[in-house]
Amino acid sequence: MIHSIFRVSLIVVIAMTAAAAYAQDAARTYPDRPIRIIVTFPPGGPTDIIARTVGQKLVEAWGQPVVVDNRAGAGGNIGTDLAAKSAPDGYTLLLSNFGPLAISPFVYAKLPYHPVQDLTPITLAATSWFFIVTNPAVPATTLKELIALAKAKPGQLAFASAGNASPSHLAGALFQSSAGIKLIHVPYKGGAPSVGAVIGGETQIAIESPPPIVPQVKAGKLRALGAARANRSPLLPDVPTANEAGLAGFEVGSWYGFHAPAGTPKTVINKLHAEMVKAMNTPELRERFASVGAETIASTPAQYGAFVESELKKWGAVIKAAGVKSD
Repeated sequence: MIHSIFRVSLIVVIAMTAAAAYAQDAARTYPDRPIRIIVTFPPGGPTDIIARTVGQKLVEAWGQPVVVDNRAGAGGNIGTDLAAKSAPDGYTLLLSNFGPLAISPFVYAKLPYHPVQDLTPITLAATSWFFIVTNPAVPATTLKELIALAKAKPGQLAFASAGNASPSHLAGALFQSSAGIKLIHVPYKGGAPSVGAVIGGETQIAIESPPPIVPQVKAGKLRALGAARANRSPLLPDVPTANEAGLAGFEVGSWYGFHAPAGTPKTVINKLHAEMVKAMNTPELRERFASVGAETIASTPAQYGAFVESELKKWGAVIKAAGVKSD
Protein backbone atom coordinates (compact mmCIF):
# COMPACT_ATOMS: atom_id res chain seq x y z
CA MET A 1 0.00 0.00 0.00
CA ILE A 2 2.76 2.41 0.99
CA HIS A 3 4.72 1.55 -2.15
CA SER A 4 1.62 2.19 -4.30
CA ILE A 5 1.08 5.61 -2.72
CA PHE A 6 4.77 6.38 -3.21
CA ARG A 7 4.59 5.39 -6.90
CA VAL A 8 1.50 7.54 -7.46
CA SER A 9 3.13 10.48 -5.69
CA LEU A 10 6.28 10.06 -7.75
CA ILE A 11 4.28 10.00 -10.99
CA VAL A 12 2.46 13.18 -9.96
CA VAL A 13 5.74 14.93 -9.12
CA ILE A 14 7.29 13.85 -12.43
CA ALA A 15 4.22 15.05 -14.34
CA MET A 16 4.23 18.40 -12.55
CA THR A 17 7.96 18.82 -13.16
CA ALA A 18 7.53 18.00 -16.84
CA ALA A 19 4.65 20.44 -17.14
CA ALA A 20 6.69 23.18 -15.46
CA ALA A 21 9.65 22.50 -17.75
CA TYR A 22 7.37 22.60 -20.79
CA ALA A 23 5.87 25.92 -19.65
CA GLN A 24 9.33 27.40 -19.11
CA ASP A 25 10.49 26.23 -22.53
CA ALA A 26 7.33 27.63 -24.16
CA ALA A 27 7.93 30.97 -22.44
CA ARG A 28 11.53 31.09 -23.69
CA THR A 29 10.46 30.59 -27.30
CA TYR A 30 7.35 32.78 -27.04
CA PRO A 31 6.14 33.96 -29.46
CA ASP A 32 6.94 31.51 -32.23
CA ARG A 33 3.66 31.82 -34.12
CA PRO A 34 0.96 34.47 -34.79
CA ILE A 35 -0.78 36.20 -31.91
CA ARG A 36 -4.49 37.01 -31.97
CA ILE A 37 -5.91 40.03 -30.14
CA ILE A 38 -9.67 39.74 -29.67
CA VAL A 39 -11.30 43.18 -29.68
CA THR A 40 -14.79 43.37 -28.22
CA PHE A 41 -16.07 46.17 -30.48
CA PRO A 42 -16.28 46.84 -34.25
CA PRO A 43 -13.39 48.20 -36.34
CA GLY A 44 -12.66 51.90 -36.28
CA GLY A 45 -13.44 52.71 -32.64
CA PRO A 46 -11.00 53.47 -29.81
CA THR A 47 -10.72 49.83 -28.69
CA ASP A 48 -9.88 48.67 -32.20
CA ILE A 49 -7.38 51.45 -32.82
CA ILE A 50 -5.58 50.83 -29.53
CA ALA A 51 -5.31 47.10 -30.26
CA ARG A 52 -4.00 47.61 -33.79
CA THR A 53 -1.48 50.24 -32.73
CA VAL A 54 -0.05 48.15 -29.90
CA GLY A 55 -0.24 45.03 -32.07
CA GLN A 56 1.91 46.64 -34.73
CA LYS A 57 4.57 47.40 -32.13
CA LEU A 58 4.57 43.74 -31.09
CA VAL A 59 5.06 42.77 -34.73
CA GLU A 60 8.06 45.10 -34.95
CA ALA A 61 9.53 43.76 -31.70
CA TRP A 62 9.03 40.04 -32.25
CA GLY A 63 8.65 39.55 -35.99
CA GLN A 64 5.48 37.51 -35.58
CA PRO A 65 2.11 38.45 -37.11
CA VAL A 66 -0.48 39.98 -34.79
CA VAL A 67 -4.06 39.56 -35.98
CA VAL A 68 -6.84 41.75 -34.57
CA ASP A 69 -10.07 39.76 -34.36
CA ASN A 70 -13.13 42.02 -33.93
CA ARG A 71 -15.85 40.10 -32.08
CA ALA A 72 -18.52 42.67 -31.34
CA GLY A 73 -21.91 42.01 -29.79
CA ALA A 74 -23.78 42.00 -26.49
CA GLY A 75 -21.93 45.09 -25.29
CA GLY A 76 -18.55 43.41 -25.64
CA ASN A 77 -19.55 40.23 -23.81
CA ILE A 78 -19.22 37.93 -26.83
CA GLY A 79 -15.57 38.74 -27.48
CA THR A 80 -14.70 38.73 -23.80
CA ASP A 81 -16.23 35.27 -23.37
CA LEU A 82 -14.39 33.95 -26.42
CA ALA A 83 -11.07 35.16 -25.02
CA ALA A 84 -11.80 33.76 -21.56
CA LYS A 85 -12.40 30.31 -23.07
CA SER A 86 -9.30 30.33 -25.30
CA ALA A 87 -6.14 28.33 -24.67
CA PRO A 88 -3.98 29.94 -21.93
CA ASP A 89 -0.80 29.98 -24.00
CA GLY A 90 -0.34 33.68 -24.75
CA TYR A 91 -1.42 33.38 -28.38
CA THR A 92 -4.93 34.69 -27.77
CA LEU A 93 -5.18 38.03 -26.00
CA LEU A 94 -8.07 40.34 -25.20
CA LEU A 95 -8.43 44.09 -25.40
CA SER A 96 -11.68 45.09 -23.78
CA ASN A 97 -13.05 48.01 -21.82
CA PHE A 98 -14.90 48.65 -18.63
CA GLY A 99 -18.28 47.75 -20.13
CA PRO A 100 -17.88 43.97 -20.31
CA LEU A 101 -15.34 43.92 -17.50
CA ALA A 102 -16.99 46.08 -14.82
CA ILE A 103 -20.60 46.71 -15.88
CA SER A 104 -21.85 43.50 -17.51
CA PRO A 105 -21.41 41.37 -14.36
CA PHE A 106 -24.14 43.46 -12.71
CA VAL A 107 -26.61 44.08 -15.54
CA TYR A 108 -26.77 40.63 -17.15
CA ALA A 109 -28.56 37.88 -15.25
CA LYS A 110 -26.28 35.19 -16.68
CA LEU A 111 -22.78 36.07 -17.80
CA PRO A 112 -20.71 33.20 -19.27
CA TYR A 113 -17.40 34.51 -17.90
CA HIS A 114 -16.02 36.08 -14.74
CA PRO A 115 -13.82 39.15 -15.34
CA VAL A 116 -11.43 38.27 -12.49
CA GLN A 117 -11.47 34.47 -12.29
CA ASP A 118 -11.41 33.75 -16.04
CA LEU A 119 -8.96 36.41 -17.23
CA THR A 120 -5.38 37.31 -16.32
CA PRO A 121 -4.58 41.05 -16.40
CA ILE A 122 -1.58 42.23 -18.41
CA THR A 123 -1.78 46.01 -18.35
CA LEU A 124 -4.19 48.90 -18.37
CA ALA A 125 -3.73 50.51 -21.78
CA ALA A 126 -5.65 53.78 -21.85
CA THR A 127 -8.40 55.85 -20.33
CA SER A 128 -10.90 58.20 -21.94
CA TRP A 129 -12.36 60.48 -19.29
CA PHE A 130 -15.85 61.91 -19.77
CA PHE A 131 -17.07 65.50 -19.88
CA ILE A 132 -20.30 66.90 -18.43
CA VAL A 133 -21.95 69.02 -21.11
CA THR A 134 -25.21 70.86 -21.66
CA ASN A 135 -27.09 72.56 -24.43
CA PRO A 136 -25.96 76.24 -24.39
CA ALA A 137 -29.58 77.31 -23.81
CA VAL A 138 -29.62 75.66 -20.37
CA PRO A 139 -29.49 78.52 -17.81
CA ALA A 140 -26.37 77.23 -16.06
CA THR A 141 -22.82 78.24 -16.90
CA THR A 142 -21.11 76.26 -14.14
CA LEU A 143 -21.53 72.79 -12.69
CA LYS A 144 -22.73 74.26 -9.38
CA GLU A 145 -25.41 76.20 -11.23
CA LEU A 146 -26.52 73.08 -13.11
CA ILE A 147 -26.83 71.10 -9.88
CA ALA A 148 -28.77 73.95 -8.28
CA LEU A 149 -31.07 74.09 -11.31
CA ALA A 150 -31.66 70.33 -11.17
CA LYS A 151 -32.48 70.54 -7.47
CA ALA A 152 -34.95 73.36 -8.16
CA LYS A 153 -36.58 71.29 -10.92
CA PRO A 154 -36.41 67.66 -9.77
CA GLY A 155 -37.24 65.20 -12.54
CA GLN A 156 -37.57 67.92 -15.18
CA LEU A 157 -34.12 67.99 -16.76
CA ALA A 158 -33.15 65.09 -19.03
CA PHE A 159 -29.79 63.52 -19.71
CA ALA A 160 -29.03 61.59 -22.89
CA SER A 161 -27.04 58.37 -22.95
CA ALA A 162 -25.67 56.01 -25.59
CA GLY A 163 -28.16 53.38 -24.49
CA ASN A 164 -29.48 51.49 -21.50
CA ALA A 165 -26.65 50.21 -19.26
CA SER A 166 -24.08 52.04 -21.42
CA PRO A 167 -21.15 53.83 -19.78
CA SER A 168 -22.84 57.21 -20.30
CA HIS A 169 -26.04 55.90 -18.69
CA LEU A 170 -24.11 54.80 -15.63
CA ALA A 171 -22.17 58.07 -15.61
CA GLY A 172 -25.51 59.84 -15.39
CA ALA A 173 -26.63 57.57 -12.57
CA LEU A 174 -23.43 58.28 -10.64
CA PHE A 175 -23.80 62.01 -11.32
CA GLN A 176 -27.30 61.99 -9.84
CA SER A 177 -26.29 60.10 -6.72
CA SER A 178 -23.13 62.18 -6.22
CA ALA A 179 -24.94 65.51 -6.67
CA GLY A 180 -28.16 64.51 -4.91
CA ILE A 181 -30.36 65.31 -7.91
CA LYS A 182 -33.04 63.59 -10.00
CA LEU A 183 -32.83 63.62 -13.81
CA ILE A 184 -34.79 61.91 -16.58
CA HIS A 185 -32.78 59.29 -18.49
CA VAL A 186 -33.29 59.24 -22.27
CA PRO A 187 -31.36 56.41 -23.99
CA TYR A 188 -30.27 56.64 -27.63
CA LYS A 189 -28.54 54.19 -29.95
CA GLY A 190 -24.97 55.36 -29.55
CA GLY A 191 -22.88 58.27 -28.35
CA ALA A 192 -23.24 60.39 -31.49
CA PRO A 193 -27.08 60.34 -31.48
CA SER A 194 -27.19 61.11 -27.76
CA VAL A 195 -24.89 64.10 -28.16
CA GLY A 196 -26.93 65.20 -31.17
CA ALA A 197 -30.03 65.12 -28.99
CA VAL A 198 -28.43 67.55 -26.54
CA ILE A 199 -27.33 69.84 -29.36
CA GLY A 200 -30.86 69.77 -30.79
CA GLY A 201 -32.48 70.51 -27.43
CA GLU A 202 -34.31 67.18 -27.09
CA THR A 203 -32.39 66.68 -23.85
CA GLN A 204 -30.35 69.07 -21.75
CA ILE A 205 -27.36 67.12 -20.43
CA ALA A 206 -24.88 64.45 -21.50
CA ILE A 207 -21.88 62.86 -19.79
CA GLU A 208 -19.90 61.32 -22.57
CA SER A 209 -16.42 60.47 -23.87
CA PRO A 210 -14.28 63.01 -25.77
CA PRO A 211 -14.73 61.94 -29.44
CA PRO A 212 -18.36 63.07 -29.87
CA ILE A 213 -18.03 65.88 -27.31
CA VAL A 214 -14.86 67.89 -27.91
CA PRO A 215 -15.51 69.06 -31.52
CA GLN A 216 -19.00 70.24 -30.57
CA VAL A 217 -17.73 72.14 -27.53
CA LYS A 218 -15.10 73.86 -29.65
CA ALA A 219 -17.78 74.72 -32.21
CA GLY A 220 -19.94 76.30 -29.52
CA LYS A 221 -22.75 73.78 -29.93
CA LEU A 222 -22.27 72.36 -26.44
CA ARG A 223 -21.22 73.92 -23.15
CA ALA A 224 -18.70 71.89 -21.13
CA LEU A 225 -19.16 72.37 -17.39
CA GLY A 226 -16.77 69.80 -15.99
CA ALA A 227 -14.21 67.12 -16.77
CA ALA A 228 -14.93 63.92 -14.85
CA ARG A 229 -11.28 63.28 -14.03
CA ALA A 230 -8.62 64.02 -11.44
CA ASN A 231 -6.85 66.69 -13.46
CA ARG A 232 -7.75 68.92 -16.37
CA SER A 233 -7.89 67.42 -19.83
CA PRO A 234 -5.38 68.56 -22.45
CA LEU A 235 -8.25 68.30 -24.93
CA LEU A 236 -10.21 71.09 -23.19
CA PRO A 237 -7.76 72.64 -20.71
CA ASP A 238 -10.06 75.55 -19.83
CA VAL A 239 -12.77 73.23 -18.53
CA PRO A 240 -12.44 72.67 -14.75
CA THR A 241 -12.48 69.21 -13.27
CA ALA A 242 -15.67 68.16 -11.53
CA ASN A 243 -13.77 68.43 -8.26
CA GLU A 244 -12.74 72.03 -9.04
CA ALA A 245 -16.32 72.78 -10.07
CA GLY A 246 -17.72 71.62 -6.74
CA LEU A 247 -18.50 67.92 -7.23
CA ALA A 248 -15.83 66.22 -5.17
CA GLY A 249 -14.48 62.88 -6.34
CA PHE A 250 -16.62 62.57 -9.48
CA GLU A 251 -14.42 60.67 -11.94
CA VAL A 252 -15.90 58.69 -14.82
CA GLY A 253 -14.32 57.41 -17.98
CA SER A 254 -14.01 54.45 -20.22
CA TRP A 255 -10.83 52.44 -19.79
CA TYR A 256 -9.18 49.82 -21.94
CA GLY A 257 -6.98 46.94 -20.86
CA PHE A 258 -5.18 43.86 -22.13
CA HIS A 259 -5.87 40.42 -20.71
CA ALA A 260 -4.97 36.81 -21.40
CA PRO A 261 -7.00 33.73 -20.47
CA ALA A 262 -6.61 32.61 -16.87
CA GLY A 263 -3.76 30.15 -16.48
CA THR A 264 -1.44 31.80 -18.98
CA PRO A 265 2.14 31.33 -17.70
CA LYS A 266 3.41 34.24 -15.65
CA THR A 267 6.61 34.38 -17.70
CA VAL A 268 4.52 34.94 -20.84
CA ILE A 269 2.42 37.60 -19.11
CA ASN A 270 5.58 39.39 -17.99
CA LYS A 271 7.02 39.27 -21.50
CA LEU A 272 3.82 40.69 -23.00
CA HIS A 273 3.62 43.33 -20.29
CA ALA A 274 7.18 44.55 -20.80
CA GLU A 275 6.78 44.92 -24.56
CA MET A 276 3.34 46.54 -24.36
CA VAL A 277 4.44 49.11 -21.80
CA LYS A 278 7.52 49.88 -23.87
CA ALA A 279 5.27 50.50 -26.87
CA MET A 280 2.78 52.64 -24.96
CA ASN A 281 5.52 54.89 -23.65
CA THR A 282 6.48 55.97 -27.17
CA PRO A 283 5.37 59.42 -28.41
CA GLU A 284 3.90 57.74 -31.49
CA LEU A 285 1.42 55.71 -29.48
CA ARG A 286 0.58 58.57 -27.15
CA GLU A 287 -0.32 60.72 -30.14
CA ARG A 288 -2.32 57.92 -31.77
CA PHE A 289 -4.31 57.30 -28.61
CA ALA A 290 -4.91 61.03 -28.19
CA SER A 291 -6.45 61.13 -31.68
CA VAL A 292 -9.35 59.03 -30.35
CA GLY A 293 -9.61 60.94 -27.07
CA ALA A 294 -7.64 58.43 -25.00
CA GLU A 295 -4.55 58.70 -22.84
CA THR A 296 -1.99 55.94 -22.28
CA ILE A 297 -1.88 54.73 -18.71
CA ALA A 298 0.23 51.57 -18.46
CA SER A 299 0.29 49.59 -15.21
CA THR A 300 1.71 46.39 -13.80
CA PRO A 301 -0.45 43.25 -14.01
CA ALA A 302 -1.04 43.42 -10.25
CA GLN A 303 -2.02 47.10 -10.40
CA TYR A 304 -4.39 46.46 -13.27
CA GLY A 305 -5.97 43.50 -11.49
CA ALA A 306 -6.54 45.60 -8.38
CA PHE A 307 -7.98 48.38 -10.54
CA VAL A 308 -10.50 46.02 -12.16
CA GLU A 309 -11.62 44.80 -8.75
CA SER A 310 -12.03 48.39 -7.50
CA GLU A 311 -14.09 49.26 -10.59
CA LEU A 312 -16.31 46.22 -10.02
CA LYS A 313 -16.96 47.38 -6.49
CA LYS A 314 -17.63 50.97 -7.57
CA TRP A 315 -19.98 50.23 -10.45
CA GLY A 316 -21.70 47.35 -8.69
CA ALA A 317 -22.87 49.81 -6.03
CA VAL A 318 -23.97 52.40 -8.63
CA ILE A 319 -25.89 49.83 -10.70
CA LYS A 320 -27.60 48.33 -7.69
CA ALA A 321 -28.68 51.74 -6.40
CA ALA A 322 -29.97 52.81 -9.83
CA GLY A 323 -31.65 49.49 -10.58
CA VAL A 324 -30.04 49.27 -14.02
CA LYS A 325 -30.66 46.07 -16.03
CA SER A 326 -29.79 45.03 -19.57
CA ASP A 327 -32.46 45.36 -22.26
